Formats: sequence, structure tokens, C-alpha cells
Amino acid sequence: MYVLFRQLFLGKRLYIGLAIIALVFFLSYWFWVLYPFALFFAFMLLALFAVDFLLVFRKKAGISGNRRLPEKFSNSDENEVGISLVNNYRFSVRLFVLDEIPEQFQKRDFGYFTYLASSETQESSYLLSPKQRGEYRFGSLHIFAYGPMGLVAKRYSFDASRLVKVYPSFLQMRRYEFLAFITLKREHGLKKLRKFGQSREFEQIKPYVSGDDVRNLNWKAAAKSGKLMTNHFQEEKSQPVYSIIDLGRVMKIPFDGLSLLDYAINSSLAFSNIALKNGDKAGLATFSNQIGPTCEAHQRPTQLLTLMELLYSIKTGFPESDFGMLYSWARKKLGQKCLLIIYTNFEHSGAMKRQLPFLKALSKYHLVLVVIFENYLLDNFSGQPASTLSGIVEKTIAAKFVYDKRLIAKDLNRHGIQTILCAPQDLSVQTINKYMEIKAKGLI
Repeated sequence: MYVLFRQLFLGKRLYIGLAIIALVFFLSYWFWVLYPFALFFAFMLLALFAVDFLLVFRKKAGISGNRRLPEKFSNSDENEVGISLVNNYRFSVRLFVLDEIPEQFQKRDFGYFTYLASSETQESSYLLSPKQRGEYRFGSLHIFAYGPMGLVAKRYSFDASRLVKVYPSFLQMRRYEFLAFITLKREHGLKKLRKFGQSREFEQIKPYVSGDDVRNLNWKAAAKSGKLMTNHFQEEKSQPVYSIIDLGRVMKIPFDGLSLLDYAINSSLAFSNIALKNGDKAGLATFSNQIGPTCEAHQRPTQLLTLMELLYSIKTGFPESDFGMLYSWARKKLGQKCLLIIYTNFEHSGAMKRQLPFLKALSKYHLVLVVIFENYLLDNFSGQPASTLSGIVEKTIAAKFVYDKRLIAKDLNRHGIQTILCAPQDLSVQTINKYMEIKAKGLI
């Protein structure tokens, strides 16, 4: 009996019917002729309630349902969650599906209505877009089946509890992997630059065409074929490239629900995948006031999975980042010349100048690319017209911050340090493009 009452829920139509009957009874105090009608409606509603109750509760398993989840979620992307429903009743039912999604989404009334004909199976889905990495726990799946009159509902609860891990955006990684190897994809802002005749790794022998370097003519191949042939070279591969992520407090700033750290993680994963596909060795390092988790640059088949697992667990804190410690680590651990992509953020020139000596020292031994984030919200705000004195002051201050960011990028470039200044959402595209440009120019 206790289980029965836990499954029993009353429909809105029942409450509406009771409200109407109560109103008729109330009016019959003055208009006695309404009293018989009120009694008739009350007994009729009771009879309909009994019929609806028997139809819904006489079958023990009238509804079957389960949830389908992927093995892992991709952070900041839309992930599909599937729901399968089966109607075992002999009549059509109206269902309310209530899924207990993880608490990180902060949605306590996540549900939807649907209809199922007799013996019908329905496959549906909804999308979830997580904004944090970590473990997400799904609870039970509840389905409320309403009777033909809609007066009674029976709750079916399916214990579909499951833990799903949210990893850095591997969907974004796959998307950029496809786009990066198309010669030109202007609508996505990605391009691949290919360099011929300037590096040390032999690629192939081709017929000579006007414009080829005559110093690369292959006379032996020309003698065999009877026409001029030339050697073509491509950029040298298997170079170590490191994504170095700042875990200091400057990376906690949020944009569109994601912190700068998460944007850096998504970008480093997409970039590392492209570097591995391009034949280079991808590695990872993290730092704040001390050196965090690191992964030596390799080209092994499992390297991308290793990087993904490491990126999954890192978090930012509130310490001041120590670039001097980063320099010491690089001098001890990195032997040959590497490409170091440092994801950090400088909000004012003073912060950059404090770290500039260490960046210049790093650039003597490695090719350093510093990634800093543009505050596009301030940029948009400063460009709007102002009608009051306080508005003019606020927009002037915002424009000053935007201008300082651009001066920081120019100052880094002036000292021979490669720099990317872009909005957080454009970071992956800009990083991949810069990497291709560096490889095409033979800088590493």
C-alpha cells in the first residue's frame, strides 16, 4: 500500500474538477436548485477517478524506459542524451518525462511531455552543454503516465544512476583536425601553409616547372627521364612542441560560462592533435607558483589520450604565477630547441614587464609563443556611444584597458617573442594557424 501511494499522483484535471464542484456547492447556498447538480458532478468525478485509477494501476509495468549516455562528455559542447520509452498499455498515454540531470547544470525542473500510442516505442533525446570539467552524476529517470481522463498519474522510476566524466573539448579537437588539413577553409578561418624547397627533409622528385629553385635540380633523374627533374623538400618533422598552461589566478576569469583555463585546455588539446598528425612531438606542462603536472613530448599512439587524461584533472588556483620557475624547469628538462606555447594572461603592462626577463631568457633557447586573451566585452563596451559624463569616463577606462592589451602584444613582438592576442572563443583557430605559419616559415 505504501508503494502504491508513492506512485500515485493527481492530475491537474482532477483539481480543476474539484474546484468547479466546490464553486457549484458554494453557489447552491443561495441558489438551492444547483445543489443536485453539484452532487451529480461530484459522484461523476469520483467514478471517472476510479476508472482512470484502475486503467493506470492494474498493469504493473505499463511503461518501460531507459536513458542512453555517451561514455564521456565534451566540455563546452552540446552532448546528446537519449531517452527510450515503451508503452505497454492497451491505450494511448500522455507521459511526463522527468530526468535527474547532474547538479552542475542547476536545473531542478528538467522535464517534457510526450504522447505514446498503444505498444509504441519512442526514441527521443535532449542536449546538455557542460561548462566545467569533472565528474557528473545522473540520478533516476522518472516517468509519469496519465490515464485516458488525465485525472490520475502513475510514477515509474528507473534507477539509471550513472557517473559521466566531462573531458576537455574532444569534439572541437576532431572538428579542427578535419578542417586543418584542407588547403584553404576561409569560412572557418583555418588555413594550412605548405613550404617547399627550404627545409632539410626530402619529400619527392617532380618535373621542373618555372619558378623552382635550380639548385635543387636532380641531374640523375633528368638523365633517366629525358626531362628536367627537381627535388622537393618539406618542413622537418618530429619537432617537440609544448603547450604550457598558466594555472595562476589570471586564468580564472570567466567568459560565456567558461574560464580562461578551460579555453586554454580546449585549445591545447586541439593543437596537440594537429601537431601529432603533422608528425611533431606534443607535450604539456603546467605551472603557477610551482611546476604542476607535466607530460614529456612524444609521438607515441597513446600520447593524445595521455594528454587528455592530464588535462581532465588540472585546476587553477589563486597564486601568483612564477615565470622564473618555468624558466628553470625548461632549462633542466628541455634539451633541444622546442616550440613553447604559453597560455597566460596579462591585464596590464606592469604584469608583463615583471615576467618579460624570463620570457626573453626562454626565447634564447626555444621558440616562445605567448597567448594572451582579448577582453572582447570591454572592446564592445568601449565602442558604444556615451550620453552621460559617467558613461564617457567608463568607456574611456575600458578603451584604455583594450589599448594596453594591444601594447603588451606589440611589446612582446618587439622583443622577439611570438604573440597571439585574440578573443577566447577564437583561441583554437588562432593557435593552429600560428603553428602552421611557424612550421611553414621553418622557425622550428
